[in-house]
Amino acid sequence: MLLLISPDSVDEALDCAKAAEHLDIVDVKKPDEGSLGANFPWVIREIRDAVPADKPVSATVGDVPYKPGTVAQAALGAAVSGATYIKVGLYGCTTPDQAIDVMRGVVRAVKDYRPDAFVVASGYADAHRIGCVNPLALPDIARRSGSDAAMLDTAIKDGTRLFDHVPPDVCAEFVRLAHEADLLAALAGSVKAGDLGELTRIGTDIVGVRGAVCEGGDRNAGRIQPELVAAFRAEMDRHAQEYAATVATAS
Repeated sequence: MLLLISPDSVDEALDCAKAAEHLDIVDVKKPDEGSLGANFPWVIREIRDAVPADKPVSATVGDVPYKPGTVAQAALGAAVSGATYIKVGLYGCTTPDQAIDVMRGVVRAVKDYRPDAFVVASGYADAHRIGCVNPLALPDIARRSGSDAAMLDTAIKDGTRLFDHVPPDVCAEFVRLAHEADLLAALAGSVKAGDLGELTRIGTDIVGVRGAVCEGGDRNAGRIQPELVAAFRAEMDRHAQEYAATVATAS
């Protein structure tokens, strides 16, 4: 399971760099513009320069409307700015066809520029609260659009969490559908260390966190702390080892 950490500034990215050995992907977002709020191109560039070259930088394109051309241009901007993982929050897409339309434009725009870029179609565990596509539709949307991964986050940051809206057994179905489509499955949404057992058991490929590694657990007012990143990774590794031992014993 890969650990994706989301700083919202160059200063926080420097803190991530101090904990680079404990994380896998640095994800640039702007939390005050939404769950998958897009940051400025120059911030993406500066964060790319601030973290070790071997750590891929991810950038969110925003909680986007159903405007395929606009979103494709924004996604290309993120790639040009140095991101190799491009995440699109399909906030304004109310049907799978709309979501596929948006993501096909993103895939073409990004991969025409950088064929090795990694495109992530992101939906929301609390889709029922904002009227966007059903979480379990995301793997098929990602597959049909040529994306590389399907992701779930939470749209409304009000203290509710991923498993509050999509229980572990439904998340397991999401992961299964993604893997059947040869996609990576990413899960986020106020994920805590206590969720890592379930996330490991269901085969999650990428776990995204911010609040869990910020002082006070506050994704908005708190700042990412290198020691919290290290502690979170240690818990991930512990659960991975325990699960591997359980599987080995069962077989």
